[in-house]
Amino acid sequence: MAAAEVELDPKRDRLVIVASTLGTVFEWYDFFVYGTLASIVAGHFFPSDNPAVSFLIFLASFGVGFGMRPLGAVLFGVLGDKLGRKYTFLVTIALMGAATAAVGVLPTYETIGVAAPILLVICRILQGLALGGEYGGAAIYVAEHAPPGRRGFYTSFIQSGVVGGFLLSLAVVLASNLFVDAEAFAAWGWRIPFLFSLVLLAVSLWVRLKLKESPVFKAMKDSGEIAENPLRESFDSWPKVKMILVALFGIAAGLTVIWYTAQFQALYFLQSSLRLEDNAARLIVGGAALFSLFWFILFGWLSDRIGRRKPILIGYALTLVLMFPLFHGMAAVANPELTAAMERAPVVVTGSDCSFDPFAKEQATACGKVLDALSKKGIAYTKVEGAAGAPPAVTIGSKPVDASDVVSLEAGLAEAGYKLDKIVPTTANALKIVFFITVIGFLSGMTYGPVAALLVELFPARVRYTSMSVPYHIGTGYFGGFLPFISQYIVARTGDPFAGLWYTIGAVAMALVVSLLWLPETAGKELE
Repeated sequence: MAAAEVELDPKRDRLVIVASTLGTVFEWYDFFVYGTLASIVAGHFFPSDNPAVSFLIFLASFGVGFGMRPLGAVLFGVLGDKLGRKYTFLVTIALMGAATAAVGVLPTYETIGVAAPILLVICRILQGLALGGEYGGAAIYVAEHAPPGRRGFYTSFIQSGVVGGFLLSLAVVLASNLFVDAEAFAAWGWRIPFLFSLVLLAVSLWVRLKLKESPVFKAMKDSGEIAENPLRESFDSWPKVKMILVALFGIAAGLTVIWYTAQFQALYFLQSSLRLEDNAARLIVGGAALFSLFWFILFGWLSDRIGRRKPILIGYALTLVLMFPLFHGMAAVANPELTAAMERAPVVVTGSDCSFDPFAKEQATACGKVLDALSKKGIAYTKVEGAAGAPPAVTIGSKPVDASDVVSLEAGLAEAGYKLDKIVPTTANALKIVFFITVIGFLSGMTYGPVAALLVELFPARVRYTSMSVPYHIGTGYFGGFLPFISQYIVARTGDPFAGLWYTIGAVAMALVVSLLWLPETAGKELE
């Protein structure tokens, strides 16, 4: 069926967009609430004497869900190409809702020991499988209903649904905090946002059951053109494989690391490195995400007029130029006293063996123990090679401090103006932080807004669900899913709160080169 043959029905199209977008919001809510509550839930399932270790292991489990997304893409992609778009994404949302609610009733490590984190990881695996089938189904369903010349605009609402899920997760967490005091929320109130997913699941199923099958899939089914083996057919020629590789390394990897940098890396940067109070940081990131919703729709609409390729390439290039200045801008206004102390009195650790393993229960060397103490406090530091065999030395500004004594180290930091208590920024400074994160959201909108339409247009209808889902979820699952863990690990190893951004820069640089050389323009293409 050609795009021009799709029957125009505004009422139906509105229902299609609303139902698909709401489902995407609710499903991403389920996924993001896990990351939003990282700092609290980590201690219940991965306890450690070092909070940084608990946090890193928790982020690794967060990545496990993303790591399972490619398998979900294969499983549900094949089902979507053989059985239909509608019923496949009904199954994915039911699985996601059930797995998320299960996290809300899991016993903790304190109750059942090592079985608790195992059960949590199993829930993450189920969430990852479900999410692997959701995005492709929703994007294809909307695109195959869209009239010619409006495919980018229609599918941009699916993209904004991802932001909506993040916003909803923040809103529910903040609302739960209003009804449960901080101590109770840390003890058991964190379960409320997970259990709330049952309400969202009911709404999602009710709305999606009102939908009919995609007209493109129905036409293929009526004419007997359904693929027998969608997975094999997706990889049966070099041109198909090439497009899958371009979608993976040029599209999915690049757009995802920008989006996750704007949300999770910014959140953890504010909470850990800049010592902002947790709810204040969530409100700031949530406010920026709210403002950023517009960018996804704007660039989806714009891609119908100027093409999909151009805004993506420009967005990648601007990201390489602006990412470090934007995070330095956040640091300057989020906690000015701490930032000033780091500039005025930088911490320098001198030693001959300064190996540091963030996961080790106890560091093997004296210098490693100093770095461990600084890491626990979120203090930026610089390492300098010392004389062989000499004990480690610490200077704060120009003043030496006894490196073997934690009390002396803390006293030296305090004297140098390092105020490590959590703070709430002034309203003026909070708005400035929102501005910086909104600019990152603008870059994300440029690279993410046109992508659903582009991916649908890259692949033939017979294998569209499989062909677009597999590269998208490998790219987002591995490049994006492990970004919080990798970036925070780099920060912990280097002592530089900005060092984690190099991961983002590297992935975006790769995506820019691949897209510049091999990504075709697809705007205006008819869907057969």
